Amino acid sequence: MHTQDITEIQGLLSSPKNIVIVTHKNPDGDAIGSSLGLYHYLKSQQHNVTVITPNDCPEFLKWIPGMDTILKYDHNSSKATSKIEAADLIFTLDFNHFSRSGDMEHILAKTKTCFIMIDHHQQPDTYASYTYSDVSMSSTCQMIYHFIEKLDDLDKITPEIATCIYVGIMTDTGSFRFRSTTSTTHKVIADLIDHGADNTKIHEDIYDTNTLSRIELQGIALNNLKVIPEYKTAYITLSQKELDQHNFKKGDTEGFVNMGLSIQGIVFAVIFIENKGDKIIKISFRSKGDFSVNEFSRNHFEGGGHHNAAGGRSNISLSDTVEKFISILPSYKNALNQ
Repeated sequence: MHTQDITEIQGLLSSPKNIVIVTHKNPDGDAIGSSLGLYHYLKSQQHNVTVITPNDCPEFLKWIPGMDTILKYDHNSSKATSKIEAADLIFTLDFNHFSRSGDMEHILAKTKTCFIMIDHHQQPDTYASYTYSDVSMSSTCQMIYHFIEKLDDLDKITPEIATCIYVGIMTDTGSFRFRSTTSTTHKVIADLIDHGADNTKIHEDIYDTNTLSRIELQGIALNNLKVIPEYKTAYITLSQKELDQHNFKKGDTEGFVNMGLSIQGIVFAVIFIENKGDKIIKISFRSKGDFSVNEFSRNHFEGGGHHNAAGGRSNISLSDTVEKFISILPSYKNALNQ
């Protein structure tokens, strides 16, 4: 983000505004963490702020400070629409195209107010008046930290802000193990701890809250795991029936795709999850090294994301989706075996 942009944004924020913060459908730790981190910061500057999510987030995130203030569009679309229409300024966080906002897309697309995009995904759209886009960043949460830094307000970071930002960086870096984790990321984390983020408690609240049904579902996922050695690929399937039998709740399959990627010699891992309610197969892709799952998902499964982590979808049956996936792999044999 250019110095001129920061100066203009500082001008916009110099007096109280009605501000809306929006993130993507099925919000994850980075989406919720960045939204609430920015929420707490802007509230401290005397702005009237509302966070709106297209739908609910996983249960393991619901302890994050400020969670009870979030307005969910699918539960109260009329109030959410009124907030958007009355906004002086709208931040869109952790997505870069209105289509990622689900049923909110048409509302956002017709809104004429000033948008500020903060996001680390590839190929950003051009709807925002101010765009802070950096695909090299570990997370949108790290970008929120740097955004506050650019505003010369790091001293305004409270324990609540630090906690929210820490959550998103931790979850989007796979607990600081992904390639996007840089020395700067660790310096940011250190400063967040100094500002009151309790790293041990945050980790426990996110990762050590398994239910018996989720552990059982993980067992089903492992049982369904298949390996295709000639393509250094592993994939998992979960049907709607299997989800229902194990009391599936949003977020229960978080991290399952990494089980395939943890197998020695595997560079490409996928999980296919049937969602009969939305009539789609939800797909998560992960990779190691130079194989781009962002490119793969964009080319074949209406998705995208990052170089080593992306998502996609399919509108055909679970079995047909897997069959399609397997039929595509020969085209990528050389790339997968480099």
